[in-house]
Amino acid sequence: MTGPLHPPGDTPHAPAATPSTPSRLPHGLRGAAPLLALLALAVLIGLAGALGYRYSYDNALARQAERGQVQLRLYTQALESELAHYDYVPGLLSLDERISGLLLRPDDPARVARANEYLTSLNARAGTRVVYVLDAHGKVLATSNWQRPDSYLGEDLSFRPYFQSAMEGQLGRFYGVGTTRSESGYYLSAPLGERDNPAGVAVVKIGLEPLENRWQGADSQMLLSDENGVVILASDPSWKLAALRPLSDEARQRLSRSLQYNRAPLPQLPLVSVRKLANENGGSSDELVRLRRGPPMLAQHAALPGTEWQLTLLTNTSQARVAALNSAALAGVLTAFVLLLGAAWNVRRRIVNERLAARAALEAANSELERKVAERTADLSAANHRLQAEVTERIRAETVLRQAQDGLLQAGKLAAVGQMSTGIAHELNQPLAALRTLSGNTGKFLERGDYATVRTNLDTIIGLVERMGRITGALKSFARKSGNRSQARLAEAVDNALFLLQTRVDAVQPELQRDIDPELDVICDPNRLEQVLVNLLGNALDAVAGRPAPRIALHAHVSGAMVHLTVRDNGGGLSEEAFARLFEPFFTTKPAGQGLGLGLTLSAGILNENGGSLSAANHPDGGACFTLVLPLAPHETRPQDPRHAG
Repeated sequence: MTGPLHPPGDTPHAPAATPSTPSRLPHGLRGAAPLLALLALAVLIGLAGALGYRYSYDNALARQAERGQVQLRLYTQALESELAHYDYVPGLLSLDERISGLLLRPDDPARVARANEYLTSLNARAGTRVVYVLDAHGKVLATSNWQRPDSYLGEDLSFRPYFQSAMEGQLGRFYGVGTTRSESGYYLSAPLGERDNPAGVAVVKIGLEPLENRWQGADSQMLLSDENGVVILASDPSWKLAALRPLSDEARQRLSRSLQYNRAPLPQLPLVSVRKLANENGGSSDELVRLRRGPPMLAQHAALPGTEWQLTLLTNTSQARVAALNSAALAGVLTAFVLLLGAAWNVRRRIVNERLAARAALEAANSELERKVAERTADLSAANHRLQAEVTERIRAETVLRQAQDGLLQAGKLAAVGQMSTGIAHELNQPLAALRTLSGNTGKFLERGDYATVRTNLDTIIGLVERMGRITGALKSFARKSGNRSQARLAEAVDNALFLLQTRVDAVQPELQRDIDPELDVICDPNRLEQVLVNLLGNALDAVAGRPAPRIALHAHVSGAMVHLTVRDNGGGLSEEAFARLFEPFFTTKPAGQGLGLGLTLSAGILNENGGSLSAANHPDGGACFTLVLPLAPHETRPQDPRHAG
């Protein structure tokens, strides 16, 4: 059923909407309600996931920080023990008489040699890198590497801070890069002689590379920075001699003068702080840092006792992030589950309310619906009778239209026959006149007994009668209505059309150019195809009549499953007005009485009925060009044309 269930003006007796029904909401809000609900659900799930992630991440970082503090204390104690292991060496030199004798007589070669040998053996036993003695002016008097080409012997090291600290009566602690071999090391220095007025300085250089190598095997990363904030030891060798904080120009100039790092460029380590982490005591010594664009790392710092150095432990936080992501996902899933349970309960409550309201409305509208159904049934029955009457009328109209179309086609044929009547009468008058003359002569020759001449005249009379029969047969076949055949040979149809127009062809005498495959078949009734060709060839003959060197060209070719036949003349072509109204019924450019203006219209209709088309154009070299398109017929046994049978 279609249409409303009640006519305009009637009001169905339905119960008022309850407050629980969503129909009270505005239409715009009802459409946006699901989207808003999904948006609110996504926001709540995202908020729960974010809170779960932050809480779990902070807890995981706190546990990781506790483990890191223990690990950092172990590294600090190991480093402190490693450095304290060599504290006795500078003090030991102050007790040896060879060193004290050297300080008394520094120009004595023998004492210098004994002191060098002693320092060499002491360096080998202690496992240090270099042990050497300086006088009160900072000149190296003896050294354990005296035999090497790059020996310190005779160098002036008074600019070194460890020398200056020892001359002030203090123990020197210094990290620097050697100016001779560019080897970095940890320098321990002690005054020789009286502390208030030292006679010289004992220095021990220790290599910390073994400790650095042990760091490289650990899971975490370590770095040790000195009082200038410069990394002097690191598990990653590329971090060494890099600044943890920006160095001012004044500080760089001071370090350049002291040659502490032997003019190293001291680039800043791209270690960026992400956020501070609060420890159990409320401090913020731990922090999250990021190296370049890498993942965040937990950085923990500890001061090395007795020095201004700082040990930093960097640990990966990927496990904490994974645990936090799992917690966030779990929090999101639980939140979504709870929200979906609430939504399901709310939907169920609404469904129950809607069912109750719908049941009441259904009971109230049932009787009204039955009445409406009866009314609509009566309306549909009346509409059905009207529709059947319209279908019958349409079928009758289509039948009349088909008959009119067939009559119009027949009228077009008869109009063409009328145009050809003058020429056909001339074609028939000539044989009739000849028949009259020959029949009279034949009687006279028969009286004379000239039977040979009689036979010749009779043969000529028979030929003339056969010619007249072909002409009348072609006219009869052309003028009759089309049959049921749907396949025609294109070359034969062209021959028949030219035969019908032979009188006009002889009058105009054009140059006929034909390029048509004799075996080419198209899907079209032969009689209707000849009618189309008679129209096209007749128009071409009219176009070239009276022109010098008239020419008509017919060319056929196959493109895909379609056959294209082009009929071209060298006449004056088509005007713009003719193009605009070319296939309009009863439009003609011929003088009155020479055409009905139906030829091209009927031809286009015939071709369209058979799945083809007819188009026209002016050729660039002059003249009109009509193109006939028809489907290519399949290769099979073609029915014989009755005009050529027997």
